[in-house]
Amino acid sequence: MTAPPGPAAAEVFAAASAHLVAGIAERQRILGSGAYETAAEGAEVRLSSGRTVLDFGSYAVPLFGHRPAPVLDAVRGALDGMPVSTRLLANPHAALLAARLAALLDPGRLSRVSFGLNGADAVETALKLAIARTGRPSVLAVEGGFHGKSMGALAVTHDPLRRGPVQGFLGDARHVPPEPDAVARAAAEAPFAALIVEPVQGEGGGRALPPDLLRRWSADAHAAGALVLADEIQCGLRRCGPVSVAVAEGVRPDAVLLGKALGGGVMPLSAVVGTPELFAPLAADPYFHTATFGGHPASCAAGLAALDLLDGVAERLPAVAAGLARGVADLAAAHPGIVADVRSTGLLGAVEFTGEAVAGLAVLEAGRRGLLAAQSLSRPAVVKLLPPAVTSTAQLERAFAILDASCRSAGRRVARTASVGSG
Repeated sequence: MTAPPGPAAAEVFAAASAHLVAGIAERQRILGSGAYETAAEGAEVRLSSGRTVLDFGSYAVPLFGHRPAPVLDAVRGALDGMPVSTRLLANPHAALLAARLAALLDPGRLSRVSFGLNGADAVETALKLAIARTGRPSVLAVEGGFHGKSMGALAVTHDPLRRGPVQGFLGDARHVPPEPDAVARAAAEAPFAALIVEPVQGEGGGRALPPDLLRRWSADAHAAGALVLADEIQCGLRRCGPVSVAVAEGVRPDAVLLGKALGGGVMPLSAVVGTPELFAPLAADPYFHTATFGGHPASCAAGLAALDLLDGVAERLPAVAAGLARGVADLAAAHPGIVADVRSTGLLGAVEFTGEAVAGLAVLEAGRRGLLAAQSLSRPAVVKLLPPAVTSTAQLERAFAILDASCRSAGRRVARTASVGSG
């Protein structure tokens, strides 16, 4: 894992602070101890200082590890041939990836595919199609759910802090609590076009919704004439076990939304894989919804290569998932004063701290010591752990040794603050 010499770190952070989002630039500077990322391979990232850190962050993108060779080769081939589609002629990468996804998820039922570049693209597409198909301008979402920050996606995201400044411009979305009769009650109050739900809530704190709850909600939504959209952008493609959690649990969604790992950790790519009923507006008007870079050849080539790697993830997942589960349980046992709860589903772990501030301290300490992790966007007291499937046992042990030391350090700082406050 090498990289050619790059610009001075001071130059990079000065440019980022002046021209990007200053608060994010400063956080990146602190996490990297004044260095920036230069190269990556597997579960590790090399910094401009020469230091190497473990990557359990990255928002679930490098499921296959950084720079998986088959994906890189596929992208190089696409770039050498035709790096951008005319959009007026067929592109083989997009067509073949659509066929692979349709065959992989729910053959014969989820048979239509639309591509985007990120998760919010997929959410926007699915909501737009559902509303157009049903003629109902309202949708249901779930408390604690996160679906993106573009306007339509933000409407169904349960995050008052980020919704508040643009509330008047958001569409009609109602958020239901995780209760068995919540969807049926909502249907009795007013019709809705679709229910969108994450089977495992990522930015909502890594919470898996019970399968029986998902099945009940799906049946009630369908009985009300609405469509069911399973947002598996973070939890799908074996991150949490199955290729699709919803399909595996018998939910029968009208669409599964995929992203993040779909581009193989190399290219931006997302997809809506849905029923012909959901895609009916595009059957009536093929240009009802399009995107200039949707189905980008290099991204779809990466997606095809990524799907070839899924069997390897299935083989590695039990060992890595078991190590992750043991690690978070040990953290909870060792730090009861600051760790309130832990949970894990497959390769998505969560450590819930007693408050947002202590979670932030733990993340910054971990970054300084050599581990990248991230606070959940909607529940910042929760730190997510998203190891790649290629993570070794030694790397897992190293990661949890860092987290243990980081929790000790954060706990001492919390105790000192409490002592000063009481004095």
